[in-house]
Amino acid sequence: MEIYGLGIVALCMFLGSFLGNALGKLLGISGNVGGVGMAMLFLVLLTNYYEGKGKAFSERTQKGILLLSSLYIPIIVAMAARQNVVAAFEGGVVAFAAGGVATVGSMFLVPLIAKLGSDEENKEEKNN
Repeated sequence: MEIYGLGIVALCMFLGSFLGNALGKLLGISGNVGGVGMAMLFLVLLTNYYEGKGKAFSERTQKGILLLSSLYIPIIVAMAARQNVVAAFEGGVVAFAAGGVATVGSMFLVPLIAKLGSDEENKEEKNN
């Protein structure tokens, strides 16, 4: 049933949030540190565990997981982006300059990385 998939994701999120808040308190931060990442890691580990035992989730359970992940992940990314923008405004000009340099630098590296990838493909084709 789809509800089992939703329940599995909810359980992983609960565990991740709990551990993220606990880690935040240990570090002296008033917030969740890595809770979403831990939740996703738990979900991946749980899925791999069941597949390793030869007991994959049913198709309907997988659809429940897919449904919630389709809704959940974009929301979390949007929340994280908003926090980064707020932090950048509070950081002043230096934060914007650092972000701009990183963005422009990444744009210049795209053709270089693409060329490296195509060179490796050409070498493999010549060897075959």
